Amino acid sequence: MFSQFALHERLLKAVAELNFVEPTPVQVAAIPPALQGRDLRVIAQTGSGKTAAFVLPLLNRLLGDGAAKPRLSLRAVILLPTRELAQQTLKEVERFAQFTFLKAGLITGGEDFKSQAAMLRRVDILIGTPGRLIEHANAGNLPLEEVEVLVLDEADRMLDMGFAEDVQRLAEACSGPHQTLLFSATSGGSGLREMVAKVLKEPQHLQLNAVSQLNEGTRQQIITADHNYHKEQLVEWLLTNETYDKAIVFTNTRVQADRLYGKLVAREFKTFVLHGEKDQKDRKLAIERLKQGAVKVLVATDVAARGLDVDGLDLVINFDMPRSGDEYVHRIGRTGRAGAEGLAISLICHTDWNLMSSIERYLKQRFERRSIKELKGSYQGPKNLKASGKAAGTKKKKTDAKGGKKAAKKPAAKTPSKRNTINKPKGDAPALVSQDGLAPLKRRKPAAE
Repeated sequence: MFSQFALHERLLKAVAELNFVEPTPVQVAAIPPALQGRDLRVIAQTGSGKTAAFVLPLLNRLLGDGAAKPRLSLRAVILLPTRELAQQTLKEVERFAQFTFLKAGLITGGEDFKSQAAMLRRVDILIGTPGRLIEHANAGNLPLEEVEVLVLDEADRMLDMGFAEDVQRLAEACSGPHQTLLFSATSGGSGLREMVAKVLKEPQHLQLNAVSQLNEGTRQQIITADHNYHKEQLVEWLLTNETYDKAIVFTNTRVQADRLYGKLVAREFKTFVLHGEKDQKDRKLAIERLKQGAVKVLVATDVAARGLDVDGLDLVINFDMPRSGDEYVHRIGRTGRAGAEGLAISLICHTDWNLMSSIERYLKQRFERRSIKELKGSYQGPKNLKASGKAAGTKKKKTDAKGGKKAAKKPAAKTPSKRNTINKPKGDAPALVSQDGLAPLKRRKPAAE
């Protein structure tokens, strides 16, 4: 029960109004030390309830004795990596603060700069993205000297997006005594450790829902494909034959996202596309239409992998394999939330296999192998892995007929290595793969004449 926390009565009233009953593990672990004023470093996966874990202590601190106070400057700042995540966080703050005098405002790119500057003089809590806040700081619009609470949410993602210097500068501008709460989905690398050392003072470290502990209700499958055209066929088949309420298809590039979107629209799927080249109006429209059910399928790049919280999202398809284990977790973390069942399917070409295997090792999991009979391709994974059992993480010992160990045969001398070709649509040159299938062969340059 939330009543176990020493929260202001107005916040407990809001919690009851919102039908929040049992706090999540991250809330149980983070709220008490945050209420004590401790700096926190929290690792918790997306969808674990971490927003309430920092919003409630923040509001409690600003409320104090509950009496309204004249606002002289900003009192709290919440930094987030994307506009979508900032917009959702603003809604959460407003819901929890509905019975208080506290006002929150949003500062992100794509909105009128002068209107934002005027709004800064009327709010207690500022929620925004680092790049836009730096622009206001450069214009002298951002007074941070009186900030009492600084929250860095999705800190690992902000570093991945190149915001390290901006975040550091904004943290340093909060020059008065203040509490810092840093949340991330992963432990991050040296860059995140350096940030923690610079912006947190004697922090308490909490690790919950480690990145390898994915949503239990999400099944993870892979389907091998011969090429991108084959992947497009598989996407169409899955969206036609799987049972789902809403689905997201992730690509690594906006060019592929636009191409796939066009294909699906031509097949009369209710689809929208979301990537970094879309303006703010289109991005809002895409997310709202998906939430409202006007469209069932969203084709997106990783701009949507963080901060997208849509009820009924139960199918995620990785058209392209994400470039890291962390990004994989953020993508499939869109589905299987709050005990619901979800399905995550990754389409694997020969160029994706090594990356897929490395993500399996990172997560210490093995993805379920699946085949679509109607669209079964020629590529089924590296041949030597299938033959030796290494794909399952085991090594088979060669034995003779009597059960004894059998010496491995040496390769015949002067036997030229064979090269496999991957079937591709007409017009594309076949890709060359090494005999073990693990890495593309480099074409030898012709000798100088």
